[in-house]
Amino acid sequence: MFSKHKHQKTRKASRIDTLIGENTHIKGDVHFSGGLRIDGAVTGNIIADEGEPAMLTLSEKGRVQGEIRVANQLINGRVSGHLYAREHVELAVKAQINGNVFYHLLEMAMGAEVNGQLVHVSEDDSVLNVSLENNETE
Repeated sequence: MFSKHKHQKTRKASRIDTLIGENTHIKGDVHFSGGLRIDGAVTGNIIADEGEPAMLTLSEKGRVQGEIRVANQLINGRVSGHLYAREHVELAVKAQINGNVFYHLLEMAMGAEVNGQLVHVSEDDSVLNVSLENNETE
């Protein structure tokens, strides 16, 4: 409370800076900061810039085939790949995950599907680092 060293948390992005529309299909990795909403499809990894506030929203129409490495996630679409959430992941009613979910805080609505493992990790665990090269988890 009165410590000189404040624990600095990554802030959630409070707005959508980037939108991938319903009729858009992106092939390749997406790197971003701020808010990203996906209504379309991405074949590749979704990676938030380290140290920047970031929030991913995947709508019920959205699809991702690849890993997601974002501190805060709201998932309501289909993901084929692992999720890594340093802070918070919310799996909404229509979420379908085919992969493992590595999380610090998890919210899961009735109806959400996870075909993989739910793995709780501490906030400073190295498995949550952004770098894909350093985190081969299979």
